[in-house]
Amino acid sequence: MAQVTRRDFLRTSLAGTLLAGTGGVTAWAQKKSATDWVTLGNSGVKVTRLAFGTGTFSGRVQRELGQDEFTRLVRYAYDHGIRFFETAEGYRGMPQMLATALKGIPRDSYRLMTKFGASANTDTQAKIDGFRRDLNSEYIDILLMHCLRSPQWPDQTKAVQDGLSEAKSKKIILAHGASVHGLQGLSAFPGNKWLDVALMRMNHAGVRMDTPDMGDTDALGDVDQVVSQAKKIHAQGTGVLGMKLVGEGQFTKPEQREAAMNFVMKLGAVDAVTIGYKSTAEIDEAMERMGRALNG
Repeated sequence: MAQVTRRDFLRTSLAGTLLAGTGGVTAWAQKKSATDWVTLGNSGVKVTRLAFGTGTFSGRVQRELGQDEFTRLVRYAYDHGIRFFETAEGYRGMPQMLATALKGIPRDSYRLMTKFGASANTDTQAKIDGFRRDLNSEYIDILLMHCLRSPQWPDQTKAVQDGLSEAKSKKIILAHGASVHGLQGLSAFPGNKWLDVALMRMNHAGVRMDTPDMGDTDALGDVDQVVSQAKKIHAQGTGVLGMKLVGEGQFTKPEQREAAMNFVMKLGAVDAVTIGYKSTAEIDEAMERMGRALNG
């Protein structure tokens, strides 16, 4: 029998009292939170609205915590309802550290997303087999081609897309898609029916967001263009994930982070977001800010 905590008891009791007094329609019942399970577009994959990212400065911030502290942080997030964890091949050592941190937790209780650089010569099946080993998982919920920049990426990665589609048909992965860096790569996302999930850089100030250049620069991104494209992508049934909500650590003032969360969550075109953390306080803050943005 599952153990019922005092917090669970109080929450259930209060909810029952409110429901009884209002005929079942209450502000309590309608309240949204960071730990709600949401479906990513038409993919059928459900994730918590807030994810645990492991790629701050390509994973350096999380890596430098060391395994024990990183595991403590992952378990804290999990225990507080964040059940969506994302990493990438390019975040050196982080997939393996994440697998260690999640060891022993029922696999069906959380979702995993990872990403990899794709080229015409990529052996997609070998990549997937390697990711399954690194993450200690028989399947991967979401697998993305990482950091696409060229507007010709749909043609350039056709063989990889076919390999991912085959893996999806075998349920080795449950959804596929891509992350984008740059307006040129983003231009090929709207209208693309292969994309189950799109991971996009998104905040109110354009910091570390997409520019016309194919490489990353310190120039501010075009917020209006990114938002316009995000709305088109979301409308076509692609699940949209937001990243860079804190400007890759550049939003050092609380009001900047509050503004970014409010901006993204009120767009109506972003299903879930991923944020990298280095402390439990940052996890608490992100959850609280998302709650305010969703219900404000």
